[in-house]
Parts: sequence; C-alpha cells; structure tokens
Amino acid sequence: MTGTPTGAPDQETHPTVHGVVLAAGTSSRYGDSNKLLEAVDGEPLVGHAVRTLSASSVDGVTVVVGYEAARVREAIADLGADIRVNQAFEAGQSTSVAAGVEATRERGADAVVFALGDMPDVAVQSIDALLRAYRCGDGDALAAAYDGTRGNPVLFDRRFFDALSNIDGDVGGREILLNDPDAAMIETGDPGVLRDIDRPADLDGRHTDR
Repeated sequence: MTGTPTGAPDQETHPTVHGVVLAAGTSSRYGDSNKLLEAVDGEPLVGHAVRTLSASSVDGVTVVVGYEAARVREAIADLGADIRVNQAFEAGQSTSVAAGVEATRERGADAVVFALGDMPDVAVQSIDALLRAYRCGDGDALAAAYDGTRGNPVLFDRRFFDALSNIDGDVGGREILLNDPDAAMIETGDPGVLRDIDRPADLDGRHTDR
C-alpha cells in the first residue's frame, strides 16, 4: 500500500508522536571505528540523525545508546535529546526498539517514529510527511519511501507497542510494515530515506576531521 499524505492534521485530536533515534549498534561492518562518531560534513554521524529528528514536528526525542554509550552521549550532548542506555544492545536492534517503545510509553505518546543513527541524509520534511500522514489517518504503520522503495524513518501507532516490545534479534518492525493491513509507504521524494552508512566507503567524499 502506498500513499501520499494530503490535507492538514486534525487539530482537535492531533495525536502525539515521540521520536526515537536508534544509536546503540556495534558498527560491526564498519571496521574498528564506531561509525556513529565519524565526522560527516563536520558533525558526528549520529548528530545528523538527532538534529533532523529534533527539527521535525515530533513531540520530543529520545536517543537509545549502547555500544560506547559514553562517547555517543558526549557527541550529542548539546542537541537536547533525552538519552536511554540499552545495556542489552549486543542482542540486536530489537532491544533498542523495545527501549524506544518504553520511553514513548512513559511520555504517554500515541505513536513512535524510529530514525536510524547511521542515516545522515534524511530530510526534516520526510519525517514531517510521516507525521502528517499518521495524523490524517493514512495508516497506523508507516515507512518513508523513495521511488516506491521502503526506507526509514518508520512510524508505529501505540497499538503496535506490545508487538514491538517482544520482537527478537536484529529485527525492527519489518513484519508489521510488510503484513499489517494498516501499513503504508509514504512517498517522500527524498533519496536520503534509503541511504545509510555501513562501511567507510559510504563516506567517500564526505569524511572530514573533527
């Protein structure tokens, strides 16, 4: 199912959406360095994701850290996001998703939007497109898309919180996005929703010293 958000949010209901940046991984495919701390256009990679999510229309931001938590926390200390440490990060991304859901529940939000700490090129407008689509009733499980390909960030209504808290391993909400009848891809026109950093070569031409 593919949709493009139209219209304006319902100001009477205006469901709240909490933003979560997943930034706990070990960067195993990147080599010896923690990719989240690599400089991209003069800023740590993870900082781009946090700054973009914070600039969107979300109702607050939590960053889930794990591997080298103290260093990642220091790298984003001036960005004003809440920090949650996932001590079980080695068990896979699902543990960070569960930590993000817990943070969202504590804030009483109606939905959560997950952004990835290794995706520096997502536009603020792409996140706002997800929020607008959700608030207009275009779906309860939404993924940003480019040219018909599903990417990130992704948004889930609170009815999925229990399921998201009980997934295992290195899986996020993929099964929900693929199989739920209320799931939709939201076309953003933004290639940044497909572009992540996995290996040093992915930073060719952009790597700068801090």
